[in-house]
Amino acid sequence: MELGVYTFAEATPDPATGKTVSAERRLLDLLEEIELADQVGLDVFGVGEHHRPDYVVSAPAVVLGAAAARTRRIRLTSAVTVLSSDDPVRVFQDFATIDLISGGRAEIMAGRGSFIESYPLFGYDLDNYDELFSEKLQMLLKIRDETSLSWDGRLTQSVESRGVYPRPIQNPLPVWIAVGGTPQSVVRAGTLGLPLAIAIIGGSPERFVSFADLYRESASRAGHDLSKLQLSINSHGLIGDDAEETASIAWPAYADTMGRIGRERGWPPPTRRQFEAERSPHGAMMLGSPQQVIDKILYEYDLFRMTRFLIQFSVGTLPHPVVMRAIELYGTKVAPVVRQEVASRQLMSRSSSAAAST
Repeated sequence: MELGVYTFAEATPDPATGKTVSAERRLLDLLEEIELADQVGLDVFGVGEHHRPDYVVSAPAVVLGAAAARTRRIRLTSAVTVLSSDDPVRVFQDFATIDLISGGRAEIMAGRGSFIESYPLFGYDLDNYDELFSEKLQMLLKIRDETSLSWDGRLTQSVESRGVYPRPIQNPLPVWIAVGGTPQSVVRAGTLGLPLAIAIIGGSPERFVSFADLYRESASRAGHDLSKLQLSINSHGLIGDDAEETASIAWPAYADTMGRIGRERGWPPPTRRQFEAERSPHGAMMLGSPQQVIDKILYEYDLFRMTRFLIQFSVGTLPHPVVMRAIELYGTKVAPVVRQEVASRQLMSRSSSAAAST
């Protein structure tokens, strides 16, 4: 199982100090975080796309391109690319370029976006929210599979026999589908046989088991090899040397961010009681000591049998040293144990299956 980090690169006041770092400083910190994740042996780093004043990354491909030149092994993905408001030709070209710079480590995680600022910014109608994503995903996959593009667009441009360059090292360039809580998107990923990323940012993870089942059922009906499917679970969290101290650091930033987003969407403000439930053994949040996070990842592995797990450490603005320490602990303390235990469980499962078939 691959283990990694994703971030939205917040640029909000630190609840402890009231200070906001500059966009320049935040991006430099982000590159240090990606570089450290590579050094401690994590498998994936994802960077999200937003077009708001509280996040500094509106162009993930630019950041990932810079990270590609500073890393050697870690896979570099968007988390997500808001494909509905972007041009599939340019998205492919950007990530093909990252793939070339990185030696074949680029990925696209495509989604419709939980925020909608990019739609009016780039001249798209929100009434076409789902249709835009569906058509642009089809176009992106066609570009990925065919160097010369011929395309009859309805909400996209039409193209007649035009080459799309450069071509990436990876063939095919990985394209993931990211979903929050939409069954139709899960079915789409399964039917196309594409890797699926499920965001679980609140409540009981058990509620999302039906999504994993639906994904595999849809892939099976479409004739895809289930052994080749890839499933990622993406969740909030933070790892620290002391669980209670880590919770005390994370709570103010979490409350500020979720409270601000909640006010925009009409949600009630988060409470400390809810926060404690989220970081409990069966809650959605991966927050606590290395052993607590190990236990929770393995708990979710038993639920989902996922092939990848990503943690968003910076839910709200946290001090850069805190995030760096979380990445260090993740790579040096959590990841080795999780990988060993998952490998052991997979071996036991294969042995049981073999015994049952004889």
